[in-house]
Order: sequence, then C-alpha cells, then structure tokens
Amino acid sequence: MKLNGTHTRSIMRTDDGKGARILDQRDLPWKVTWVDLRDAATAERAIREMWTRGAPLIGATAAYGLALALAEDASDEGLDTAHKFLLEARPTAVNLRWALDDVAAHVRPLPVAERAQAAFARADQIADDDAAMSEKIGAHGLAILRDLHAQHPDRPLNILTHCNAGWLATVDYGTATAPIYMAHDAGIPVHVWVDETRPRNQGALLTAFELASHGVPHTVIVDNAGGHLMMNGQVDMVIVGTDRVAANGDVCNKIGTYLKALAAKDNDIPFYVALPSTTFDATTPTGADVPIEERSGEEVTHVQGEGGAIRVTASGAANPAFDVTPARLVTGYITEKGVSATI
Repeated sequence: MKLNGTHTRSIMRTDDGKGARILDQRDLPWKVTWVDLRDAATAERAIREMWTRGAPLIGATAAYGLALALAEDASDEGLDTAHKFLLEARPTAVNLRWALDDVAAHVRPLPVAERAQAAFARADQIADDDAAMSEKIGAHGLAILRDLHAQHPDRPLNILTHCNAGWLATVDYGTATAPIYMAHDAGIPVHVWVDETRPRNQGALLTAFELASHGVPHTVIVDNAGGHLMMNGQVDMVIVGTDRVAANGDVCNKIGTYLKALAAKDNDIPFYVALPSTTFDATTPTGADVPIEERSGEEVTHVQGEGGAIRVTASGAANPAFDVTPARLVTGYITEKGVSATI
C-alpha cells in the first residue's frame, strides 16, 4: 500500500539482510518511525508491547524473531527455547503459533549450521505469502462491494469497520481493508465509517492514517455510534478482520466487534469477516475456547495523543482485549480462497 505516495510493506528485511524492519505503530499517525529488530528479545518485545500488531503481521514478525534467535543459537535446545519464548508474547492471535510452528518444522531437519539462513528465507516466504493472500482477499471482497454499490449507484457505498485490519495489521493490503482499497482504486465511490476502537484507538489512529494515505474518504466515529448509523440507513455493510476463527466459525476479534455484529443483524446489514486461511484454527472447537488476552488497565485509564499519555479517569479499569462473535451473526467469510457463508 501507499505511504507518502510510495508502495510500502509493514515489515521487510533490513538492508544488510540480518534483521527485520518494522513500523513502530505506537508513533502513528503523528510520526513515521522504522525500527530494526536485531535479536529475538526485541522481536518479542515488539509483539508484546504492540510496536507491531495484527494477527498476520504478528505471525510474520515472530517468524523473523525465530530466525534471529537461530542466528545466535541454532541447536535443538535453542530452537525450542526461542519458540516457547516468542509464543508467549501474545496469546490470542493464532498466526503467532502458526508461523513459529511453520518455521520450526522447516528448519528442524536441517544441519544446525544451515538453520538460521533457512529460517530467514522461510520468514521472507511467509511475508510474501501473506501479501499475496491479502491481495486475493481484496479481489474476492471487491465483488461484494461492487454488487452492493450497484443497489445504490447514485451514492457512495458506506462501509463500517472496527479496529485496524489494514496493511498495518498484515504485510500488505490488509484483510478487511483490502476490498475497500481495491474498490476505491477501481473507481467505486466508497466511504468508510472508522470506529475509534477504544482503548488503544487503532481505528482512529491507524485505520484513519492508512485510509488518508491512500486517499479513501472516511470519517472517524466513537465506538458506540455504529448502531445509530445502522438504524438510520447510513451503513451498507460491516467488514472486520479477526485474530482467530474457531472450528465452528466463531470469530475472535478486537473488543467491541460482537456489539457491531449484533447491531448489523438487528438492522439486516451484511457482516463480513476477512481473513487469511492461516487465521483459521481447526484445533480450537469454539470461540469459548479461545484465550482472551487481558491487557493493562492503563490502556483504558490513559489515552495516547500527540503529546503523550493523558489520564482520563481516576478509577481503575478492566481491559479484555478481544471478544467473540458467534458464527450465526456472520454473513460470510472472505479468504484468499473465496467467499463462503461457513468457514
């Protein structure tokens, strides 16, 4: 996608090929800061402290983190230790485990001396594959947006999204935003309602930044405004990403997604979930079995702005980071393989 008019990926190899470079998303949209990851400890911290976030991008970052660990200790013990260390960085997004398992399985049969180089190559492939999957998600979702716009060709297509499921959450294109970007580029008039997505405001800070960089018309709204807009005919569809989809189709995504799905169902508005197939977790039976990350209450009591953190409440706070949307509320799943009413 475009950053200052230039095609940009959210993660890439460093110029010397010995590390990975990521955007520090904590600084967005106020400034663009690139950070080089030179060891597994920094990669783990970047994931845990949300310098980088979004299920597919967490997976790619972890893959490079494992490669960095193997550059220091490529023994079986070193591989197992690094795998466990990185896996514990964040518990909810399934792509983290998938990417670590993939790299580990790829390098374990190799001689120790060849493992680090092979791990970097595999991490590169994971990043390339993620970008390709997002592009295909966009193409399949574009057909949905085209059909919906045809029902009201005299006005822009109004889309509501939650959190950030754009190229800042993936390697490129995004999941939920990929069809939006492609529709915009194809000349379909779209307008995006951007949930602020408290408590970290990934919608207001990240999704709005992305859309503005690409020239897509959008409006930031408070999280609680979505139902009102739907009831008053100002939303044509809802499209979100996900951190994990359970075997029965339940969707685990940023806290507040469930409420949007309920409002969409009550107002007969289609609710789509966009995801790469790597985010589907056949080993987790239902959404009730997904571990829900409980993050620091400080994310609720404080708001990050251009000048830093500002305390907005004197009380303590609970901070569950995700909720589960039952499969019965999902109109369809958009993956790189196509669109389906079931996962």
